[in-house]
Amino acid sequence: MFVGYARVSTQDQNLDLQIDALKKIGCEDRNIYQDTVSGSKSKREGLNQMLEYLRPGDVVVVWKLDRLARSLKHLIELVGDFEARGIGLKSIQENIDTTTASGKLFLHIFGALAEFERELIRERTLAGLKAAANRGRKGGRPRLMDVSKIEQAKALHSSQIPIAEICKTLGVSKGTLYRGLGA
Repeated sequence: MFVGYARVSTQDQNLDLQIDALKKIGCEDRNIYQDTVSGSKSKREGLNQMLEYLRPGDVVVVWKLDRLARSLKHLIELVGDFEARGIGLKSIQENIDTTTASGKLFLHIFGALAEFERELIRERTLAGLKAAANRGRKGGRPRLMDVSKIEQAKALHSSQIPIAEICKTLGVSKGTLYRGLGA
């Protein structure tokens, strides 16, 4: 059975184009799930309802792949979940259908490209960190409590001054203070 999913990002946009295309493919009104929310949001009620409804043999139909997933990584995760559950995916605009061999090939190519992109980002990040280290820069956040602040905190703490007051004096949180004290 075809199960449709349509999404627009704002109230100003209209779902009619997507819903008409889903109906033309063969989705029935009762099997079309909708959201009016940004694709970057992980909480999408219509998508979650559809995912719960799906059964083996169903085919999820979308107007475009970007209507379904918030990123390529998310799309690959969804497709992997569909595949494991015996559910297909069909995109009208991209003409991809994972119930066919060529459709599966296209999605695997997308997955390989996404993995390649992640590796490139990782390599660039590591190269940037190495270049910064060669220039004498350290990565990470600066320490809030240096040796002198730790000594001051220990002295205040041993004088029975309340923790809240020590934190206020040093300008640090309780967690930072306790880590500095080694407690």
